[in-house]
Amino acid sequence: MSTASDGRLRFEEIAVGMAWDTPGITVTEGHILAFAGLSGDFYDIHVDDDYARSLGYPGRIAHGLLGLALADGLKNRATTRVAAIVALGWRWRFTGAILVGDRIHAGIRVVSKRETRHADRGIVTFDLTLLNQRGEVVQAGETDQMVHRLPA
Repeated sequence: MSTASDGRLRFEEIAVGMAWDTPGITVTEGHILAFAGLSGDFYDIHVDDDYARSLGYPGRIAHGLLGLALADGLKNRATTRVAAIVALGWRWRFTGAILVGDRIHAGIRVVSKRETRHADRGIVTFDLTLLNQRGEVVQAGETDQMVHRLPA
């Protein structure tokens, strides 16, 4: 799909409407506890099964930002890869719970792209939908990425 030597798609090779799926990952208790330790967010719903059950969940739920972080990581592990330079922003919604044992993956679609004043880069907007093993959308949103262009 790419003419670039490392296989990542450059700005010119990306078309609005392109879509692909990422591989999946099973969310473990270890992911949740490690993220709690890293972020300092030990809120009860993430670390206390009884508390989460008292709110109607089957057990503790993953941090919303853990889901976003996993979505970004899955994006970077997809077969279709983009020669991104940096993320410029996220517009993200937490629409469902991610539970211990859920296997999540993301669907990615190119929404738009635009040139910049720099000849060596452009900006691409991607729509990401994070789904669990039942096909339920648990998170979704868009990210703007600065992307390398092909050499002139």
